[in-house]
Amino acid sequence: MNGTSEGPAAAADLDGSAVTESDIATPVRPDPPSHRAAFAAAPLAMAVVDREGTVVDANPAFGELLGATSEELTGTPAADLVDLASDTRTWHAYREVLRGRQAKLRCKRRLKHPDGHSMWAQITVTPLAGDAHGSPGVLLSVADITARRELQARLRHLQMHDPVTRLPNRTLFFERLTAALEPESYEQGGTGRIGLCYLDLDGFQAVNDTLGHRVGDRLLAAVAERLTRCADEAGHDRATAPLVARLGGDEFALLVEDSTGTEQLADLAESLLKAIQAPFDLSGHRMSVSASIGVVERRAAGTSATGLMQAADTTLYWAKADGRDRWTLFDPERNAHRMTRQALASTLRPAIERGEFRLEYQPLVCMEDGRLRGVEALIRWDHPQFGMLTPNRFIQLAEEDGSIVPLGRWILATACRQARQWQLDHPDEPPIFVSVNVAVRQVWDSDLVADVAKTLAETGLAPHLLQLELTESAVMGSAGRPLQALQALSDMGVGIAIDDFGTGYSNLAYLSRLPVSVLKLDGSFVRGFQYEGEGVPPNPADEVVVEAMIQLAHRLGLTVTAECVETSAQASRLRRIGCDTGQGWLYSRPVSPDRISGLMGVQA
Repeated sequence: MNGTSEGPAAAADLDGSAVTESDIATPVRPDPPSHRAAFAAAPLAMAVVDREGTVVDANPAFGELLGATSEELTGTPAADLVDLASDTRTWHAYREVLRGRQAKLRCKRRLKHPDGHSMWAQITVTPLAGDAHGSPGVLLSVADITARRELQARLRHLQMHDPVTRLPNRTLFFERLTAALEPESYEQGGTGRIGLCYLDLDGFQAVNDTLGHRVGDRLLAAVAERLTRCADEAGHDRATAPLVARLGGDEFALLVEDSTGTEQLADLAESLLKAIQAPFDLSGHRMSVSASIGVVERRAAGTSATGLMQAADTTLYWAKADGRDRWTLFDPERNAHRMTRQALASTLRPAIERGEFRLEYQPLVCMEDGRLRGVEALIRWDHPQFGMLTPNRFIQLAEEDGSIVPLGRWILATACRQARQWQLDHPDEPPIFVSVNVAVRQVWDSDLVADVAKTLAETGLAPHLLQLELTESAVMGSAGRPLQALQALSDMGVGIAIDDFGTGYSNLAYLSRLPVSVLKLDGSFVRGFQYEGEGVPPNPADEVVVEAMIQLAHRLGLTVTAECVETSAQASRLRRIGCDTGQGWLYSRPVSPDRISGLMGVQA
């Protein structure tokens, strides 16, 4: 009888016990006649093996198990009969038991019967107590555990597969993924790379809600069949096809071991999309669905299962955000930006409490005489990890999570306090106003009017020296509470400016009914002036449009500030068509408060 083994793993017990056990078996005494009869009649297959490993006696059950008579087995090496020499660890433990250095050996083996069928056996080897004439050796017993193994295999299959689609479930998928990322899996050949398509059906919840979970389950099963077919086709010329698994809900994953690159994964993703786009006919319900797929492909070395799935999940989110019914490849740069965004969002509120923000100020200069009239307060975040950050990196995050309210209060108080300090430090100069940006959420989520009144009272700054800037898209169409707040602030004497004018709604009729005092022309209009005097003829339309807006603003009693003034040629043209104030690098970049003090009383 020949034995077959599954290698070292075959030496492990089903319950995870080691190949060898340290528990000491009770020695078996030499057989008196009654014991000999019990040995022969026992249903458990047993054999007595001498210290050299040779069978010296075997009961009928042992012979029946191995397809031979007891006499035929006598004199045969026991290790050959039950495959104890197929792996080094088991063979060493067996030899130690024979020599009396180890108490017991227990292992499992897959044996092949002479009639052709295979069986699983549990092998136990224990020492026998010797008599006055020497030790008889060891007792070897063999128990047929095939039925138990088959039951456990069936239970494991049920545990590891989804009942709706019959695909491997999340547990089995992660088991395979983890194994594929072990060094021994990719260092012994192959490409050393791994790929993953993470798929989610678009709008699947609507199917459950309208047609019921029974139809939804049929749809999932039909999708699983198409995904499996795509995987089989993709693996036609390869050793193994991609593993298809249902991870839960309407989420599926296809794992590609030894991938050849992003092109292979892209081709697979394309085939998956096309397969799912074809209409489904489910018991009289004809429906069409689509899917979004996140695709990740990378070297297996240095990759973890968690990291790969996080990348796939992120990429799936991008595919949905980009419009659905598409696949998207993982982009490290885009992911780094997302991670930075998350890191900033999670630390915004604590950063306000820690005092990590500061203000810089950019001059607003009178176009007529070049003197400083005011400044715009611009927030900066001195982040301990990412360095100095400008507003475009974090203001939107602050608006989304509501931290713009406490941050806005800090900006308002700091800017007003600084404007009042300039006034006290330069009593002989006309006081300059400070312009502060305000988000619409500040109006809705806080009492902006009360905050402004309190700040002006605490700092001693006159209301006309404070200007609040709101974007055109935020102001146009304002009604209810926002409009009431703007009107109350205007009645208080605070200036209201519309920032980036000309890029939003531009509802000029509505503009006349707003309590606005200043229009700030968006820099895109001013940039059209920049080539004058450089040998390139200016575009007459630019000047016509800007001049028309300035004239309209003046007729409505508003002043106009031009943003992004960078050259003297631009300043000259703006001055010629009546622009009131200018702001831009021609006059100064945003600077610290002490630099503003140096500009007061100086003609630009």
